[in-house]
Amino acid sequence: MKLRFVITAGPTREFVDPIRFLSNPSTGRMGFAVAAAAARRGHDVVLVAGPVELRTPRGVERRDATSARDMLAAVEDALAQGDKARTVFVATAAVADWRPREKAPRKLKKGEMPATLELVRNPDILKSVKGCLLKVGFAAETGDVLDEARRKCAEKGLALVVANDVTQPGAGFGTPTNRVVFITPDGAAQPLPLLSKAAIGARIVRFCERAAQTEQSGGR
Repeated sequence: MKLRFVITAGPTREFVDPIRFLSNPSTGRMGFAVAAAAARRGHDVVLVAGPVELRTPRGVERRDATSARDMLAAVEDALAQGDKARTVFVATAAVADWRPREKAPRKLKKGEMPATLELVRNPDILKSVKGCLLKVGFAAETGDVLDEARRKCAEKGLALVVANDVTQPGAGFGTPTNRVVFITPDGAAQPLPLLSKAAIGARIVRFCERAAQTEQSGGR
């Protein structure tokens, strides 16, 4: 079955003024690995990428986004252009939860920078997306990884949560490897050994293929 993957990757940036922003250390490697694996398997792939320095994988349509709101708009546009009955949404991006209420139109001088930034919530892209065949999320945590992943899986109606403890050696942001646990809606946890992000991306794609087949056959 040929699927259509819409994948987010990398960080978002939420600007305070034209040169300062709130962000995180995500490099986008995990999302690009999923996109490359899906394309190699012959699926249609749209990759919505935050500000990263990575080459677009072969056979992948790339759309760039900067802020969380930019990314949500790009995802919604990509979803609207495809067949939702065969679309898998994979949200690997480390989207900023908050943004400054106001962006200054010019660089703020040291004396002008407020001691406290007033922040507002960004949209929850993963929760906002509706009507896909499957949704896959990530949970990069530093505490009780499994409980948080199970909560996210139930709350956002996900087919899979890929969870990891970013404090573990070889895992998390900026590494070519990761150590993850697959969490499914029944609460089951499948821990994987330390693997390359390319290998994890391939396993995610294969999971989605099997889950899509089950979903299309009515769960039988």
